[in-house]
Amino acid sequence: MSARVLVVDDIEQNRKLLTDKLKNEYFHVITAVDGEDAIERALAEEPDVILMDINMPGIGGIEATRRIRDAYPDMRVLMVTMLEDDSVFAAMRAGARGYVLKGAEPAEVLRAIRAVADGDAIFSPGIAERLIHYFSHPPAARGLAGTPADRRFPELSEREV
Repeated sequence: MSARVLVVDDIEQNRKLLTDKLKNEYFHVITAVDGEDAIERALAEEPDVILMDINMPGIGGIEATRRIRDAYPDMRVLMVTMLEDDSVFAAMRAGARGYVLKGAEPAEVLRAIRAVADGDAIFSPGIAERLIHYFSHPPAARGLAGTPADRRFPELSEREV
């Protein structure tokens, strides 16, 4: 049986492009037009993987991911976006298992979907490089020396900070 994939994007052309690619690879595809629709469909359909756009009107992809993962912690979300910025960190905190750029080659997107469906985490090469750079440089080198630790890592308790 093929994986069930929920494609979430507010732009119809993007949804159609992803849907056509996935159907050609024998995935069962479900679509949603925004974050609110994504939450409803994810909870009703329980897809194997959710391809989630970040920037959408109303409930954005990161908040939708957070809400879906709160309800179903094992649901796997792969962010598919044009953004090559620090939103990757917010997506990871929300529970995304991967982050792929919309301009990626079809083979890369398919590989990412399969990896996330198998329980792996995966990132586009450019995003992986950002993560490596972020974690390999001390906070002072990132300009965070004056930032209170509780703002850099809000998930830490006071004792952990």
